[in-house]
Amino acid sequence: MTAASAKSSGLTAKDFKTDQQVKWCPGCGDHSALIQLQKVLASLGVKKENTVCVSGIGCSSRFPYYLDTYGFHGIHGRALPIATGVKCANPDLDVWVITGDGDALSIGGNHFLHAIRRNVGLKVILLNNRIYGLTKGQYSPTSEFGTRTKSSPMGAIDHPIHPISVAIGSEITFVARSVDNDVQHLQYVLRRAAAHKGTAFVEIYQNCQVYNAGAFSYLTDRQTKSEHVVYLEHAKPLIFGKKRDKGIRLRGELPEVVELNKVSEDELVIHDEKTADPSMAFRLARMHHPEHPVPLGVFLACEKATYEDLLMGQIETAREKKGIGRLEQLFRAGDIWEVQAEPAPDEEPIETSAS
Repeated sequence: MTAASAKSSGLTAKDFKTDQQVKWCPGCGDHSALIQLQKVLASLGVKKENTVCVSGIGCSSRFPYYLDTYGFHGIHGRALPIATGVKCANPDLDVWVITGDGDALSIGGNHFLHAIRRNVGLKVILLNNRIYGLTKGQYSPTSEFGTRTKSSPMGAIDHPIHPISVAIGSEITFVARSVDNDVQHLQYVLRRAAAHKGTAFVEIYQNCQVYNAGAFSYLTDRQTKSEHVVYLEHAKPLIFGKKRDKGIRLRGELPEVVELNKVSEDELVIHDEKTADPSMAFRLARMHHPEHPVPLGVFLACEKATYEDLLMGQIETAREKKGIGRLEQLFRAGDIWEVQAEPAPDEEPIETSAS
């Protein structure tokens, strides 16, 4: 049973709150992400006993303490393999993975790629604040080039990872982006992710008030955000601006900003989230501030067989062919070698044999 198909459980957002004190700093974007997820789970009518929250290490990874469902607080970077095991052991569970830009994309980068390419039915939320907050302000894999931190006092010389681009390049079937303070949009994106069958990846731009305050102010300031955000809506042209007077078209292979009074609307990019060809979604993922408005919304939402369904199919086929196995029989199947202690010097050697 997926979250989207569950009948109303009569629960409210408060029912998904634990008795633990939330220990994030005031102004941290994690607060909003937690509250919106609690509201979404309640609105979808999920059952707490069918929901699992898995995390790694970092500020964001305290989610399992604050979300009153089953939870697993893993080690650094290993949330996705743990969650994969949970989903494969019981495919009927709704498994949410909460991670950060450091946890998922540094030590956990390899697991991130493989969970996506397998299309495991996980809902992966990556809270991206472009900094290591828990360890006190070192630059992270998503920190912008030149960022000055405690670990890069002269400016970071690493080029940043762009999570949406990496996800699309890894053949993601659902990928979306939102921002912490746009609560209605964030709830919409989370509901879409919950309804998806397969790996659903949501990047949330999130403010770290202490170590990287204002990193996304161009997206959150009410006076300027309309000039810097383009919302992705399926089958609609990419139009933005305070007066809705700008749009995105392709110039050759690259997107460019145009003024609507100088071009026909027919020239604009029409967003297609359901296409099997991810090339346009990848182009949109490469749009960055300040050269372009930042896309928010669902980049891709396509379908293909999930890992757990294929795995269960193989298990069922094996059972039909060989019956339900026994662990003891499995241990004793094939070649068995009996290993004995070496004989004393005055004893004849004992041969070992295979049976």
